[in-house]
Amino acid sequence: MESKLSLLEFRERLKNNTEIGSPKVVLGQIRVFPISGPIKPFYGFFDDKSFSLTVNSKKSATNFMVRGKYENVNNRLSVDYIVESSNKYRQFWAYYSPIILILAINIFFLFFARGLRRASTIVNLFLLFIAFYWRWNEERKRKKLEKNFIKIFEIR
Repeated sequence: MESKLSLLEFRERLKNNTEIGSPKVVLGQIRVFPISGPIKPFYGFFDDKSFSLTVNSKKSATNFMVRGKYENVNNRLSVDYIVESSNKYRQFWAYYSPIILILAINIFFLFFARGLRRASTIVNLFLLFIAFYWRWNEERKRKKLEKNFIKIFEIR
């Protein structure tokens, strides 16, 4: 991919839009009281050729990070990036824990609560809704991170 920015402008935007820290630290990116002024959109680190960024949030951390490299090729800034999961175990938990919970609840209703068949239907519908919402929300966070990255760094 290419950016409309020059190399110096790209580095300046990295500097202005990134709060420095390790994006793999779960609690490091959650800020209760902003100390260094307004909240910058990204949290992570960068150097002269690469970057690793995630969302800088007051409320909740995201499971994804933008990792990539940039270089000047024929007076054009080439940016190669990928949006990936920052923690494979957390991604596994986010995708499969609702399914495991549905199975556990159904086993409970099957063996221990035989008289509560109607309740099991309501609980299963609720858990299915939660499972689909959870996956949709994770995908929405990934797309939002990528869209924000593309917008700020003018990537086409």
